Amino acid sequence: MTIDDRLDQLSRELLSVPFCDLNAVQRSVIDLIAAEAPTGLNQALVSDDRGYWDRLADKVAAIGGSWAFIGSFSAVLLAWVALNVALKPWNLAFDPYPFIFLNLLLSTVAALQAPVIMMSQNRQAAKDRKNAEHDYVVNLRAELEIMHLHDKLDALRDKDLLELAKCHAEAFVKLEAQISALSAKLEARH
Repeated sequence: MTIDDRLDQLSRELLSVPFCDLNAVQRSVIDLIAAEAPTGLNQALVSDDRGYWDRLADKVAAIGGSWAFIGSFSAVLLAWVALNVALKPWNLAFDPYPFIFLNLLLSTVAALQAPVIMMSQNRQAAKDRKNAEHDYVVNLRAELEIMHLHDKLDALRDKDLLELAKCHAEAFVKLEAQISALSAKLEARH
């Protein structure tokens, strides 16, 4: 049997579909089952192929989305406002009320931080999709392997039941012969 025949047979047994009609993910699962190779880790998830700017964007997103950032940023804002209010009586405030420079800085931070966080989220979403596809492959393979084991167990059970039926039939024939022999002895005595 060629490898193509084996793949087609496995595909028909496990999925009831010819191998040529399977999608790429299903084919890879049947290939793994035929090769009896472990699924392994998804290399796209293990390797870190991000460039400098991608890693920087991920760090900015990690810092910008943390409670530490919120707390420290709130403290800086409070200090900014308090310092300018405290220096106002001596006309030394560098950004007096209504804090126009602070507004400009906050707008700039928001304008720069939002796209960086979106880039990081998009990369994470792509990684999550690859992870979900890998999970699907692992789960499909496990399900197919379990079905395959069930088929093997059913075949073994059927074989054992057939052997048991043969043993019972042979025992029944021997019992009938013994009963006939005993019946003949009883009739001979009477």
